[in-house]
Amino acid sequence: MRDYLSFLCGILLMLASSVGAKELPDFTQLIEQYGPAVVNISTTPKKSSAKEDKSAHQEMPEFPEGSPFNDFFRRFFDDEEGGFSPDHPSTSLGSGFILSKDGYVISNNHVIKDAEEIIVRLSDRRSFKAEVIGADSRSDIALLKISGEDLPTVKLGTSENLKVGEWVLAIGSPFGFDYSATAGIVSAKGRNLPSDNYVPFIQTDVAINPGNSGGPLFNMEGEVIGVNSQIYSRTGGFMGLSFAIPVDVMKDVVEQLKTSGKVSRGWLGVLIQDVNHELAESFGMEKSRGALVAKVLPDSPAKVADLQVGDIIVKFDGKEIIRSSDLPPIVGSTKVGTTSEATVIRQGKEVVLTIKIEELPSEDDIKLAVGKGGSKTATSDRLGLSVTDLEAKDRDSLGLPEGGVLIQRVEGSAESSGLQKGDVILRIGETELQNTQQFKEIVEALKEGQSVPVLVHRGGSPLFLALKVPKK
Repeated sequence: MRDYLSFLCGILLMLASSVGAKELPDFTQLIEQYGPAVVNISTTPKKSSAKEDKSAHQEMPEFPEGSPFNDFFRRFFDDEEGGFSPDHPSTSLGSGFILSKDGYVISNNHVIKDAEEIIVRLSDRRSFKAEVIGADSRSDIALLKISGEDLPTVKLGTSENLKVGEWVLAIGSPFGFDYSATAGIVSAKGRNLPSDNYVPFIQTDVAINPGNSGGPLFNMEGEVIGVNSQIYSRTGGFMGLSFAIPVDVMKDVVEQLKTSGKVSRGWLGVLIQDVNHELAESFGMEKSRGALVAKVLPDSPAKVADLQVGDIIVKFDGKEIIRSSDLPPIVGSTKVGTTSEATVIRQGKEVVLTIKIEELPSEDDIKLAVGKGGSKTATSDRLGLSVTDLEAKDRDSLGLPEGGVLIQRVEGSAESSGLQKGDVILRIGETELQNTQQFKEIVEALKEGQSVPVLVHRGGSPLFLALKVPKK
């Protein structure tokens, strides 16, 4: 009987092992077939950069978290003898992949930025000097060109049909360990990062570290569906959050770099924010959705189309806008010069606007447009606010040409709503504030228990907050 039970247990364990083995992915064939197309990229910075390094060798330079430069410089600055040795060549390490037989190579812009020489090395030990065809800082994509024969290439897929939970594989050179493979799953899609509004990143839990930047992200079919670009980390190493540029974004950037050497993006000309539960209630919406317009920039497509502050964009070019982060990638991918429809909620009703998209200006031009914008006081005990008219010098420093009142004191319901001392209230409800007298009149007319949207100017940017009028 014991022998029979042991035999039965053995069979069950074998079946369990067999089932488990079938459920786990096997990446061996994928790596064998497409691994040779993954390359290691090393760069030598321009001489001006090297001189700066030598003159400031006592202190390690600061780079963004996840940058491959961090690990490289740490190797020198953590040395027992200390300091940066000029005898060592200054190089940075990253990854890339060969796109086509004629030698086009994809990597990240931050990997090759300010490089005097770029060396692309294959797994078969061949090395090539690379030419920069073009680079785009906003998407962090760089297109390089090498000359060689019998070059291995990858197969491109699409990121549109990618599903959360799907297995993916990354190949790259983390910390200089060439051609390392790591696997995981897609954690989320359409992630919007603060510094990259025009890229809907793919989030994964694939182990990505400094040196992986620019390498490919494969699906189980062996297709490249992303370019590994960033990690979220408090230590500089992998913490379970990795971000890849979708391959569909990469394809568009590469095509533009090949044809014109630069990338053009659509531009609407608004500053937006999310609609939280409190704001949705204050605007009379049943649920939170859309992108709330906090500012319309002068001489922008939005201004020409009569898009207004307080409008909530819920659909653009036929695509639903659930979160504010959904809008920039859609607008950015819209062809310059084309006409699109935007559906907005204005004073509780849906309004359809026709907008002709223009080319996205430089970051400096956008910042300039955003900035263009015995005092009387007023106090509202019911809201817990004390405000004053703005003086000319205050307007100049804040970039506000007209309107608004400055908060001097805040407490009670106003403080609970997120208002702060130093905020400039530009608008309450649908009314733009001009002075403290108007502030008094509007506040007195507010109903008890009412939730009203308030637009403030804070830290150089507009921001909507939902103010709850207390009951007596």
